[in-house]
Amino acid sequence: MRVELFDFDLPQERIALRPVTPRDAARMLVVEGDKPFRDMGVRDLPQMLRAGDVLVFNDTKVIPAQLEGRRGEARIGATLHKRIDLRRWQAFIRNAKRLRPGDLVEFGADVTAIAEERHADGSFTLNFQGDEPVEVLLERAGRMPLPPYIAGKRDTDERDRSDYQTMFAEKEGAVAAPTASLHFTPELIAALDEAGVERETLTLHVGAGTFLPVKAEDTQDHVMHAEIGTIDAETAARLTAAKREGRRIIAAGTTSLRLLESAATDEGKIEPFSGETDIFITPGYRFKAIDGLMTNFHLPKSTLFMLVSALMGRERMLDAYKHAIANEYRFYSYGDSSLLLP
Repeated sequence: MRVELFDFDLPQERIALRPVTPRDAARMLVVEGDKPFRDMGVRDLPQMLRAGDVLVFNDTKVIPAQLEGRRGEARIGATLHKRIDLRRWQAFIRNAKRLRPGDLVEFGADVTAIAEERHADGSFTLNFQGDEPVEVLLERAGRMPLPPYIAGKRDTDERDRSDYQTMFAEKEGAVAAPTASLHFTPELIAALDEAGVERETLTLHVGAGTFLPVKAEDTQDHVMHAEIGTIDAETAARLTAAKREGRRIIAAGTTSLRLLESAATDEGKIEPFSGETDIFITPGYRFKAIDGLMTNFHLPKSTLFMLVSALMGRERMLDAYKHAIANEYRFYSYGDSSLLLP
């Protein structure tokens, strides 16, 4: 499909630069089948779901994956996006023309890395020096990797270290937050429990590739960056049992959805999963695992807007986004939410 089919006009003032407080005070646009759009709030979620529904969360934890450094006199920016092993990460590089394999980059706070292989997409493998765990080095020298549409408008600060982390964050490795889950609070979870809504967790370490624009003119020419995910056997078995009992699986975020669909068989069984996924969901895709999605509002012509268009229909989602813009919903990572029920 032509990428331009997924374009829409978004006023810059609709981009949220900070989350609302408290988190569950965000608005939520409900798009359910062909019913009229409903303007609700995240706190209404327990009333919108059924007893027995299963909400699936991503428990990945964002690491301070953005670094500023020098190679000699040249300034080098690095955004880590995929772990290779204990000391090496693949990273997108700013000012990459000044970096060559074998160069040492100094990131300050006694954190250094050697640039190794240059990849076809222009990224590099960085090998961090020393014996301290890389996570310790990043805490010392790194900063939270806010999306470019926020970082381009204001500086990252200490508040982002908590704002850009979900209440489920447990397993370190993401360089972008699973932002649908940023809306959840202990109070909202308690209300969901009382309503009989069940929950499961999986892990997908979100990569910086999620922010990359689609440069191809046709979706079939776009290459997704792989991300690492895990669904353990017990979780997979419970999710499969829920499907067989006719209960709905609702993904809390596109990251949960992508991993669930990667792990599902054509018959809808959810298998244990451990490894990489580069699943790219566009209209025409037949969903095998999920029955609904809670998600924030996405960028024009992005792979994530293509995903929600695959779930609900392209025209339906263009209309939903037009409604959201007209009614002053807040967009992107720190913005409001939507509940999509085909």
